[in-house]
Amino acid sequence: MTLKPKLYGLVGFPIKHSLSPCMHNAAFSALKIKAKYELFQLKPDQLRGFLHDLKKKNICGFNVTHPYKEEIIRFLASKSSGVKEIGAANTVVVDKGGKLKGFNTDYLGFMAHLKDLKLKPKKVALIGAGGAAKAVCFALAKMKISQLCIYDIDKFKSLSLFKKLNSSFPKTKFDVASRFEDLEIPDKDLLINASPVGMRQTDPCLVAPGDLHAGLFVYDLIYSPLQTKLISLAKERNLNFSNGLGMLLYQGVFAFKHFSGRTAPVNIMKRALLKGVMRK
Repeated sequence: MTLKPKLYGLVGFPIKHSLSPCMHNAAFSALKIKAKYELFQLKPDQLRGFLHDLKKKNICGFNVTHPYKEEIIRFLASKSSGVKEIGAANTVVVDKGGKLKGFNTDYLGFMAHLKDLKLKPKKVALIGAGGAAKAVCFALAKMKISQLCIYDIDKFKSLSLFKKLNSSFPKTKFDVASRFEDLEIPDKDLLINASPVGMRQTDPCLVAPGDLHAGLFVYDLIYSPLQTKLISLAKERNLNFSNGLGMLLYQGVFAFKHFSGRTAPVNIMKRALLKGVMRK
């Protein structure tokens, strides 16, 4: 009897723009692993039903993106130390008994990409306080930055994240901006957008031209579109910048290890992502 391919995928909403299938399927193919990576686009009322009896559906693991990185935690039977500390999960493995084991590879992916970029920030302004932002904050604190200021339109989320970080990393000064202007971007050397603002053409650019100064690095976690209004503004101001494609790659590399138990073919995954980008 021919065994069906193991199924993996991405859970989120909306996710039709995702390039994750490109890199994971390329990796499975390169290592001759009988598996397939798909998109599982789920509305909020569909999440619980999807998670029921995954083994019967032959789903062996999945990544999690906006808006479920925090919500997925209540369904996990076990959590990695990263998930416990960050309060968000982006990688889930279904064990032999059908139970869900959660991991966070976002923070590892972000750190790996900053290393590639040779960035060693000290003072950071962060837009967003959701699941991706939590992983970014954790990574930055691990890198021993001196100062991090967080702004989110939902003040409860930013305050909650502040309290968690402040108690875990006493050597870093954390602040919450009650208004966007209070991020004090002119005083920072790294600006990060970890919010979904910028994914749609109708989204505004949250940052004014006057906020961007020489020496500031602009990092937008969004990778579709490749050039958001924030990235365009950084280019106009002749600043160094990056979108989230590198973070996507490296979090996928770490997730692939959890899924398959094999070392990910990084260059193959990177080429597949770049090809996927060209097709968009």
